[in-house]
Amino acid sequence: MDIVCAGVGAIFGAIVRYAITNYGKKNWNNEFPFATLLINLSGAFLLGLVFALKLPVFVYAFLGTGVLGGYTTFSTLNVELLSKLKDKSYQIFWIYLIASYLGGIILVFLGFALGKFC
Repeated sequence: MDIVCAGVGAIFGAIVRYAITNYGKKNWNNEFPFATLLINLSGAFLLGLVFALKLPVFVYAFLGTGVLGGYTTFSTLNVELLSKLKDKSYQIFWIYLIASYLGGIILVFLGFALGKFC
């Protein structure tokens, strides 16, 4: 049951990520990967929140592992970082790296704190 919940959730998360990524490509500055940053930072916050709520295993499998696992994208982040190095866009590389990793850590803790408060 849990694996089905995770799989179904991943479908929804991937669809939302796809929509945000395509919207970003059409409407935002393409030099900086705002869409991936938005996806990963919001996903970190939401995962912290979901983790703190102590949900039943099947609900966590759906939301945490499934939806947010399908929504966030560690691999795209790292490919985009590598691309910035390849293009010698060092300033964007460092801003993106720091914003992604430090922002993700801060936001997962903030989401967790909010979840504990609720």
